[in-house]
Amino acid sequence: MCGRYSLALRPSQVRSRLVDESNMPVYDAPEDEGEDAPRQSYNFAPGYRGIVYRAETLDTGAGPSPFQADTEDASAAIETSEATAGEHDDSGEVQYKLQTMKWGLVPFWTKRNPDYGSLMKTINCRDDSLFENRGMWTTMKQRKRCIVVAQGFYEWMNKGKQKVPHYIKRKDGQLMCAAGLWDCVQYEGEGKKLYTYTIITTLSNKQLNFLHDRMPVILDNGSDDLKTWLDPKRHTWSKELQSLLKSFEGELEIYPVSRDVGKVGNNSPNFIIPVASSENKSNIANFFTKPKEDGKPKLPSSASKETSSPGKNGKKEKTEEPTEVKSMKEEPMKKESVKQEPEESHGTIDHTRTEDNAPLPVPIGSSQGIKRELDNIPDEEPPSRMQKRSENPTQTAIKTRSATSNAKASRKKALPNEKGTQRITSFFRK
Repeated sequence: MCGRYSLALRPSQVRSRLVDESNMPVYDAPEDEGEDAPRQSYNFAPGYRGIVYRAETLDTGAGPSPFQADTEDASAAIETSEATAGEHDDSGEVQYKLQTMKWGLVPFWTKRNPDYGSLMKTINCRDDSLFENRGMWTTMKQRKRCIVVAQGFYEWMNKGKQKVPHYIKRKDGQLMCAAGLWDCVQYEGEGKKLYTYTIITTLSNKQLNFLHDRMPVILDNGSDDLKTWLDPKRHTWSKELQSLLKSFEGELEIYPVSRDVGKVGNNSPNFIIPVASSENKSNIANFFTKPKEDGKPKLPSSASKETSSPGKNGKKEKTEEPTEVKSMKEEPMKKESVKQEPEESHGTIDHTRTEDNAPLPVPIGSSQGIKRELDNIPDEEPPSRMQKRSENPTQTAIKTRSATSNAKASRKKALPNEKGTQRITSFFRK
């Protein structure tokens, strides 16, 4: 487990936070930039150079040197270790420092640079593998204990065929101090030393066991347990040191994050922000929110008003009214204007009548077939067709002009005995 964590802070920032927030003294730290500078990443992977907090000791670890002085190689190793070790306080007080190391422990006896697969096997160390004084961890657990500094770590939950990454951090916002082991190796034919580290894991606490059965050993910042773990005077393994490797009892914050963190090489501050958070730029819900101006939601155009309101100088200022209100106010005015508009004239059309294109009747007593001009239209409206029939029912034919042409339209004579009792169906039999 714990194959990925987050540390996007510079060494100076880590130093400041440990000293100010956790009361953890730091007398030396790597530069923010340069050859010895650690990597800053929200997606910290094995093989990266991270930051380790440890007590100042020789490269062989705490306590007397394990090498025998009767061999030339051992003597050279001791001299080199003493030359590279920092100066100790004259009062005997333990001094602590931040150091750049590579994630993935390489034992000091290794002669050649291991491949990536071998390195992955030593990124974590199980706490139950440290009970007995045997195996590759024996020298490290006795003399080379350290604290791995992180902002938080990732763990994946299996959901069917998919794996959902979760980010775990301290709820109080402090840096996470994970118990670890370190070592120093120098390959054959190379003059430069390599410092590497591993993270110790234990059983998960109640908060995290739904996600994974194991978690890093997290020690409280500046606590007595942390000082005991780093004490260089304790250079033999004991039950007291073993008892420190337990589940974290503090409060953790756990939430799902972007799946992009699963690919090594990806790096983004969104990786430590919850997926459902509005702060996460990759959250699709953000695409459906309305933009804001001056901290207030932007009103739609239909909500604008056109009313007068007092301005800063006591004068009335105009603001736009809703478009719906404007249309309601303007609609009756438009109808009136349509009624008042003059109609087109074509000479042969009587504008005193309705515009239904119906043929105009010929007044009684006038000669048929004579075209009427607009100047000859009487002031009074001629009697309607129904009135003329009631006055002179014996009139047999009324010749009118066609609605579509100037030709005379012929009509059949009405039968004297026809009183309108004929069935409508008779018209369809012809």
